[in-house]
Amino acid sequence: MKKYDYVLVGAGLYSGVFAYLAAKQGKKCLVVERRNHLGGNVYCEDIEGIHVHKYGAHIFHTSNRKVWDFVNQLAEFNRYTNSPMANFKGQMYNMPFNMNTFSKMWGISTPAQARSIIEEQRKGIQGEPKNLEEQAISLVGMDIYRKLVKGYTEKQWGRECRDLPAFIIKRLPVRYTYDNNYFNDRYQGIPMGGYNVIIEKLFENCDVELEKDYLKDKEHYDSLGEKVIYTGTIDGYFDYCYGKLEYRSLRFETEVKDTDNYQGVAVVNYTDRETPYTRIIEHKHFEFGTQEKTVITREYPVTWKEGMEPYYPVNDEKNQALYQKYAELAAGETNVLFGGRLGEYKYYDMDKVIESAMNAAERELGM
Repeated sequence: MKKYDYVLVGAGLYSGVFAYLAAKQGKKCLVVERRNHLGGNVYCEDIEGIHVHKYGAHIFHTSNRKVWDFVNQLAEFNRYTNSPMANFKGQMYNMPFNMNTFSKMWGISTPAQARSIIEEQRKGIQGEPKNLEEQAISLVGMDIYRKLVKGYTEKQWGRECRDLPAFIIKRLPVRYTYDNNYFNDRYQGIPMGGYNVIIEKLFENCDVELEKDYLKDKEHYDSLGEKVIYTGTIDGYFDYCYGKLEYRSLRFETEVKDTDNYQGVAVVNYTDRETPYTRIIEHKHFEFGTQEKTVITREYPVTWKEGMEPYYPVNDEKNQALYQKYAELAAGETNVLFGGRLGEYKYYDMDKVIESAMNAAERELGM
């Protein structure tokens, strides 16, 4: 008998949910994490009494009642609604694209007027959109594409919109109502007290080793557990034998401002190409804070290099083909389960990560 039933590599949401459900079944878990804290990218730092989202804005939203009930047993959620703004060279527009956006852009007031303008502006796109540029224009027309999509997206991905796949922009909500709620999901909010409240509950029954690299001492950690739940990069696990998958990374600049309200909203996207950051986050607004000071974070997209944190998989055809080769290797590992954004090379919202981990735990634990 080994000391642990499961060795969990990485301490993000996927590992946390699996560990929590495994502990309920009497299983013993060890968590091995490279960073100096639990929680992965949802980890919060306390600065000036404000819960600062250290790795960028995380707003929980889902239409899955099972997932919503699960997270609500871990923490109480507030009524935060994501209503970001877009700043194009000092002009402010509502996000997602809705009647408030169209009214400001064109000086109109009715859905029929907005539809007519967009219909006219997308006439140039014939057939199925071949890239992100054509997809965006077919959704929102040329004016909104040029002002609010093109610059932001090219900064985010580090390449021209016409060189990006069309499916990336299909997540973009477009509404012909005066509704600034970014998400269409039934449930939305931020855990009161920040995400660390949830993280502490998920991992409370685990042994934890922080600032430890599983891959550098793989044999040792494998000897401790019956099975491994691996949430690191799948290509890293196989020592990049087929080559490296591509990611986009982020750099954050966080500062305290001596004012109680810097920008009046949690998230402002900077949609021109010239501004080097994609957005500014003002963290206190996530929890309706009334502190005397505020904390802002500027978010800069960067090209990922080894040693940096991988945030966004580059899901183009080349990388998907490479991932499939690694996925075949992963399927042949009898005592290792690969999960999460990096283990599955998939862009996951938080609720989808939790759902995936719950499903894996149900299969694995016979729940």
